[in-house]
Amino acid sequence: MEPQGTDGQKSGGRRTAASAKPKDPKADLIRTAFMEVGVPLGLYYGLREVGLGQWLSLLVSGAVPLAQLVYKMLTEGRVATVTLFTLSVMASSTAITLLTGDVRLLLARESYLTGLLGLWMIGTLLAKRPFMFTTMIKMLPEETARTWHANWDNHARFRNVMRWMSVAWGAAFLIDSAARIVMAYTLPVDLVPVLSVVLLIGMLMTVVKISKSYGRRMMAELT
Repeated sequence: MEPQGTDGQKSGGRRTAASAKPKDPKADLIRTAFMEVGVPLGLYYGLREVGLGQWLSLLVSGAVPLAQLVYKMLTEGRVATVTLFTLSVMASSTAITLLTGDVRLLLARESYLTGLLGLWMIGTLLAKRPFMFTTMIKMLPEETARTWHANWDNHARFRNVMRWMSVAWGAAFLIDSAARIVMAYTLPVDLVPVLSVVLLIGMLMTVVKISKSYGRRMMAELT
C-alpha cells in the first residue's frame, strides 16, 4: 500500500505544473520599456532637479539600460545575439563620450542603436525568415502561430508581406535615428531626453497601427 504522503506530493506536483503560467511576451515588453525608458528618463530629470550637471545626469541615467542588459545576460545563463549587439553598441558609445566629455554626443548615443537596429531589421531579409515574422511569432497564441507557419510555407504573398513589413520597421528606426541626431545637436539639452521618448512612442504607435491594418487585410485575403 503506497503511503498517502507520496500521493499528496504527486498531486501537489501536478497542481503546481498545471498552475504554472507561460511567460507573457507583452507583459515582458511593458516591463522592459519601463526599466529601459521610463526609469532612465525619470532618473535624468531627478538628478537635474537636485543640481547635477547635464553630462553626468545623462551618463548616470544611461547606465540603467546597460545594467539591465548585464543582469539579463547573467540571469539567463546565455548570451543572445541581440543582447550582445545592444550591449556592445551602448558600451562603445559610452566609452567615446567618456573620452570626449561632449554632452551632445552623449545625447546622440541612442541614435546609433536605433540606426543599427533599423539596418539589422532590413538585413534580416537575407535570413531564412525576416524580422517581422520571427518577432511576431513569439507573441502570438499557439493556434495563430501555427497558422502563420503554414502561411509562410504555402503562400508567397504572406512571405512578401512579412518582408515588406520588416523593411517598413527598419525604415522607421532609421528615420528615428536621423531625427535623434538632429534633436541632439539643435535643441536645448534638457529638452532632448523627453522628446526622444515622445519620438519613440509616436514612431512605434504609427508603425504598429500601419502593420496591424496591413496585416488584417492580408490575412483576410488568405482565408
